[in-house]
Amino acid sequence: MRVLLLGSGGREHALAWKIAQSSILDELFIAPGNAGTKQHGKNIAISPTDFEAIKKFVLENRIEMVIVGPEEPLVNGIYDFFQADDTLRKIPVIGPSKFGAQLEGSKDFAKAFMARHKIPTAKYATFTSETLNEGLQFLQGMKAPYVLKADGLAAGKGVLILNDLNEAKNELKSMLQHQKFGAASNKVVIEQFLDGIELSVFVITDGESFKLLPEAKDYKRIGEGDTGLNTGGMGAISPVPFADSGFMDKVHNRIIVPTVKGLKSEGISYKGFIFFGLINVKGDPYVIEYNCRMGDPETEVVIPRLKSDILDLFEGVATNTLSERDIQFTDKSAATVMMVSGGYPEAYEKGKSIYGLNTIAESIVFHAGTSADGPSIVSAGGRVLAVTSYGKNIEVAVEKSYDSISKIKFEGAYFRKDIGQDVI
Repeated sequence: MRVLLLGSGGREHALAWKIAQSSILDELFIAPGNAGTKQHGKNIAISPTDFEAIKKFVLENRIEMVIVGPEEPLVNGIYDFFQADDTLRKIPVIGPSKFGAQLEGSKDFAKAFMARHKIPTAKYATFTSETLNEGLQFLQGMKAPYVLKADGLAAGKGVLILNDLNEAKNELKSMLQHQKFGAASNKVVIEQFLDGIELSVFVITDGESFKLLPEAKDYKRIGEGDTGLNTGGMGAISPVPFADSGFMDKVHNRIIVPTVKGLKSEGISYKGFIFFGLINVKGDPYVIEYNCRMGDPETEVVIPRLKSDILDLFEGVATNTLSERDIQFTDKSAATVMMVSGGYPEAYEKGKSIYGLNTIAESIVFHAGTSADGPSIVSAGGRVLAVTSYGKNIEVAVEKSYDSISKIKFEGAYFRKDIGQDVI
């Protein structure tokens, strides 16, 4: 099979690494990819949102499947673009329709969907600049902390959790009147704060049946002890110790099944990953958010634990035969720690030479923001590398990742030293 994978981050490197192991793969192309993905296939200088360039490449290179890594092409409707084109229609796209991708593309859509299908989530209300005064009154009637979410895509940074009522009111004005998060905050969802411990659960679905992937827990804040600014993710672990069979049964029955059935009952075409951002509140799961793709850095611990042929699963999605496919996982734990550029998630410098990658034997190094500068590899993003290791438990896996990180150097490199410590 000739496959095109869209994206350029750590998630896409982990997917490329796994796809390259498939017995049914003939050739893998990654658009645009990074310095790590080119170990597993051929990087192509095409943006994942340039649908016309993707069409041209797909037809010229006889591509038989397109796998979409990031959310933006999905929210922009790449699935629908293929469906609407006679020359592309028969080429499967792994990812939901534009309407299905609204689960991530619009917080308001997702909350209304959950309300319709009685899926447990925090109480909420949605406001626009026209209804700002009602929003301010709504905040007045709530207890701290106050949760404000930009409705649209804001690169993982559109959620504010505030303890002060006046600050919450000012931020609501800033989001709605001054577009703090651009068009993403044309609408703002205000919701009740849920107190608990978070985890991420993933399924792959063909729209009828689904397969559950290993769960993960990621670490969003820049500072140790979950302090400081939100990031795209500073590390992740899998499995999650508190996600025992009793808890996961509740997730399956109360959240996953109603979501997949709900999508089908509403006629929403959905063939791909569903990411459930969950919170465990006193033993009961609630949905914080949906994503329409795999998480990053969670992919870097979930995909390495998958023993099955991932292309076989994708073929099951494409042909509506996922229920007949086998899915197996390793019992080993996995932990990934992100190495980031100094200054991230605020201003940071790129183009820093990375040393020591060839010395790593005990871990898998997934490239998140890198590019090749001749023979050397340089930083090209805020999150630069995801260092993933296996272990008989989380403790061993984390230790191996930190041991490997000690051998990798680039100017200004930063990483959190407490990944996994809260559950060990």
